[in-house]
Amino acid sequence: MRYLPDGVQMRSADTYTIEELGVPSIVLMERAALKVVEAMHEREIDTARTLVVCGSGNNGGDGFAVARLLAEEGMHVEVLFAGKETSLSRECAIQKKIAERMGIKIFTEIPQKEYTVIIDAVFGVGLSREITGRYCDIIRWMNGQDCRKAAVDIPSGVCARTGQILGTAFCADLTVSMACVKAGCELFPGKKCAGETVAVPIGISPDFFRSDPEVCFTYDRADIPALLPPRKADSHKGSYGRVLMITGSRGMAGACYLSARAAYAVGAGLVQVYTAEENRMVIQQLLPEAIVSCYRGYDPEQLSALLRWADTVCIGCGLGTTGASEDILLHTLREADTPCIIDADGLNILSRHMEALKKSSVPLILTPHMKEMSRLTGRSVAELAESRLDLVRKFTEEYPVVCVLKDSRTAAAMKGRHTFLNLAGNSAMAKAGSGDVLAGVITGLSAQGMELFESACLGVFLHACGGDEARGKKGAYSVLAGDLIAGIEAVLRKQDRGEE
Repeated sequence: MRYLPDGVQMRSADTYTIEELGVPSIVLMERAALKVVEAMHEREIDTARTLVVCGSGNNGGDGFAVARLLAEEGMHVEVLFAGKETSLSRECAIQKKIAERMGIKIFTEIPQKEYTVIIDAVFGVGLSREITGRYCDIIRWMNGQDCRKAAVDIPSGVCARTGQILGTAFCADLTVSMACVKAGCELFPGKKCAGETVAVPIGISPDFFRSDPEVCFTYDRADIPALLPPRKADSHKGSYGRVLMITGSRGMAGACYLSARAAYAVGAGLVQVYTAEENRMVIQQLLPEAIVSCYRGYDPEQLSALLRWADTVCIGCGLGTTGASEDILLHTLREADTPCIIDADGLNILSRHMEALKKSSVPLILTPHMKEMSRLTGRSVAELAESRLDLVRKFTEEYPVVCVLKDSRTAAAMKGRHTFLNLAGNSAMAKAGSGDVLAGVITGLSAQGMELFESACLGVFLHACGGDEARGKKGAYSVLAGDLIAGIEAVLRKQDRGEE
């Protein structure tokens, strides 16, 4: 795993490194500049004619140091100083003075020249105000130049916490981030400005963030083997959990199939589908491995017996929002004593009974997309998109649940835990049934004994990696929800830990 701090969190780590560990700020700046130059060379960015655009703060100091290092390599380097002399930080003033003594050309007016690369070192992670005036003019000019573009730590104008654009923002091909990629570089729309993101070590340890649950984290594929529940040689189907899928009103057999099939695909031992009678034949034909139980309406005795049987419950995929569906959901919230994943129509029903969510003692994972989250919280989709990490954390502080907020950047949150931000996946996954597959994946992992939060995070990541596999096989347009399951199976096959 790796951390994705925001600007405030990163400044705390920086301060700790300087004041507690005793690493001088100028040393960190030198290391940052070295790593920026190294990253550009690794990607074969032509630095023969370089313009570095520097502000007055330490981000600008990094930029002046980059200019000096490139000049030492024999490159033609110039610096556009966009800041103010009266606002220079101590370290930036030192780096600017060195550059001047080396004879590097430094000017304050927008040049009428062509460059092979422009490097943005105007604002760092601390920017919180909208960019206006001369700064805005300079950044827009930078964006308009026909050359490669690189940003130091974060593109100027991108909010390090939310990814929102503060008036205007530099559009980089490459962002070289110090110690950790910042959350704002991975959240949209900031991601579109950050381009390729790479974290480089400069002496600030990412372990600093371990004790701060406000810092979010992400997974890479190399993490998967250690995260998967083990498969033991001496085991049977009961060893890997009994899943109850309360899914599928009349005509919604597809949601039943996709969620149940996905639970099996990630290793669940036994899946029982509880669905409308009209779906029986379809499910038995599509998924003969599943037990099929059916209802014609709300049957409390039958439902109670099924809940006692299950190790994990998934409710809501294609369930509908009729009176019977509402009774089934509320009954489940009252009587289940095993983990329960609530998705789709289950969430729409739940939004009318939020008091039941506070009263329920059932371990819960909610998997809303943005519109469903809007119903649960009363906030608009636009509000959620602008501050998703803050709002999903706030929701889990108010309600005792794990919340998986689905979007192009899905987040999973639980009170007292680091929030997970998923960076895998792609637009090919934006198809009907994709959410049913995710609900099944999380349920299947939970059934194997994983803790709720861990099953939610790994489920989101596996689902997204499966989407990347599916896109690689079928392209961006033709992926269907069933292809995601095949993609997940391919990921697990590649990452198989073997029997223990």
